[in-house]
Amino acid sequence: MSEKIHIEKGSVQETLIIPLYGRKLCAEVFPKLYTDESAARICERLDYDFSDLDAQAKSTFWRFGALEAAMRQLDMQWEINDYLAIRPDAAVVNMGCGLDQTGRACDNGTCLIYNVDMPDIIAAREELTPAGERERNIACNLNDYSWMDEIDGSCGAVFFAAGVFHYFTEAQARNLAQELASRFPGSRLVFDTVGKLGKRLMRATFKNFGMENYDECLYVENPEALRGWVPSATVSWRGYMLGYYAMDDPAVTGLHRVLAKLCDNVVKMRIMRFDFAFA
Repeated sequence: MSEKIHIEKGSVQETLIIPLYGRKLCAEVFPKLYTDESAARICERLDYDFSDLDAQAKSTFWRFGALEAAMRQLDMQWEINDYLAIRPDAAVVNMGCGLDQTGRACDNGTCLIYNVDMPDIIAAREELTPAGERERNIACNLNDYSWMDEIDGSCGAVFFAAGVFHYFTEAQARNLAQELASRFPGSRLVFDTVGKLGKRLMRATFKNFGMENYDECLYVENPEALRGWVPSATVSWRGYMLGYYAMDDPAVTGLHRVLAKLCDNVVKMRIMRFDFAFA
């Protein structure tokens, strides 16, 4: 086993730990619903004090948070696999990838896998999970569209972002969608959103990241409004927690199901999908 990789408290790399740990926890607690062997392997490679997270993991609400993270990944995988069923040689592009392995989970043996994130995040990723066959890691800010130059979308492309668009302004999210539509006709874009209440609930997270533009960041009360971003695109959406799967696992409690309905219907957690027209 190679030397463990130290994660400093308060660092950018630490922001990768909670979703990673959440996926690990969900695979342990809800094994019939979700599997993610890579999350446990990566956690073992980290020099990081997980004691606080281990203590919180016993909480019903913290486990529901892990369930949220897992359902989002399953939703993204559903959309990717649906696209690959039609265009099996397409590019699968994880925007703001962190340490997520969704691309590999959807690998059909012929698709191309791209992971895009900031340079320090990609450096950590390269150390922990080096790019495999037909896979490439790209160090770039998503709002610097030069990363798109490195994507081979000649056989189609499905772009997805999990937990990323919350930190974009509406203009940044709209401009990114428009750029993808222009450069990659026939491609698909998938991302998650929350409503106004969801944005308020995330306020502490924004403050912890030192984000000054909280008030400008994207939230979606009425998804119909997003149809105007790319008029030629087909836009659809589903509930984040129950829109794709019934959460069939005996470990999913009645309280979890009530919270899931609240997330979809009150917090307005959704998976948005744009199918861009061919030129």
